[in-house]
Parts: sequence; structure tokens; C-alpha cells
Amino acid sequence: MAKRIKSGLKHLRKSAKRAQANLSVKSKAKSLVRAGTTPEAIAAAQTALDKAAARQVIHPNTAARRKSRMMRGAATKAG
Repeated sequence: MAKRIKSGLKHLRKSAKRAQANLSVKSKAKSLVRAGTTPEAIAAAQTALDKAAARQVIHPNTAARRKSRMMRGAATKAG
């Protein structure tokens, strides 16, 4: 951990801010995925996952995997 170097201290401040912002984006995406199986809920969850992946909050493959699992779950519940 940086103790005296100004750029190191700034990096710590920036990374803490980014982590806090990323946490809310992750949380929103996760709660939308769990929200339901209606077409509107699925569309909202897919949008949130795509935005999180585009902002590099989560890995694009993680977003794709979660969308795939969500769609498989909705298909099995639909019949």
C-alpha cells in the first residue's frame, strides 16, 4: 500500500470510488436477473448485464453466461 507517494495515494482514492460505483452496477444487474421471468424483466436484466459488460464492470463472458442461464431458466419455467 502506498504510504507517501502522492500518485499511489491518488490511485487508492480513485480505485475506492470506482469500486463503490461498480458495486451498485453489479448489485442492480444481479437483482434484475433474479426479478422474474416476464419478458419485460428479462429484457431489463439483459440490458443491465450488457451495460455492465460494456463499462467493464463485469467480464463480457460473465454477462453472456448469466443471460444464457436466465433464458434457460425462463424456458424451463414456461414449459
